[in-house]
Amino acid sequence: MEDTGDTGAIALRLTDSAQLFNTLDPFPFRERDLAPDAEQYILDWAQDLPNNQPIRIIVHLQSADPDRHRDADLQQAIKGWFRSREAGEAREMKTLFRDGRIALSVGFVMLSLFMFLSWAVAQNYDNPFARVISESLVIIGWVVLWRPAEMFLYDWTPILRRKRLFRRLAEARVTVHHAGRPGEWPADAA
Repeated sequence: MEDTGDTGAIALRLTDSAQLFNTLDPFPFRERDLAPDAEQYILDWAQDLPNNQPIRIIVHLQSADPDRHRDADLQQAIKGWFRSREAGEAREMKTLFRDGRIALSVGFVMLSLFMFLSWAVAQNYDNPFARVISESLVIIGWVVLWRPAEMFLYDWTPILRRKRLFRRLAEARVTVHHAGRPGEWPADAA
């Protein structure tokens, strides 16, 4: 990224717009996948930008002949890619919470079973070894709830953070500039 004078801007200088896209993707612009390196470059810079500021993505192309339709397709492709990534993160969060509910249900059933077994051992045997077994069953019962608790308390936050970043990138103002003569950039390109 270069210093654009705009703290919310990510600038890309490319020889050709095809550099942004996955070369193995056969679809036209609007549905194309961003190249992994291009996506990672944009994400790395976007993560460093202030959260309260809109993002601008400025694509500088060396081609001197602008094609409005192609530029519009490029803008839509970038926005569409991040929109689809946001939707993917929403699906991942929904799946996480569904799996969490299942794991929590299984965890409570297992906790109840281990607590019952602990109680049965404590009621039927009165020796130090039985006490160790009884306490171990209680500990195992609580450990079974560890993963569901982790899912609901911690696992969703990085997904939400990525989802918000992808939303900001999907809403970013994407501008495409063409080089023209050397040193001749439009006023808002810098």
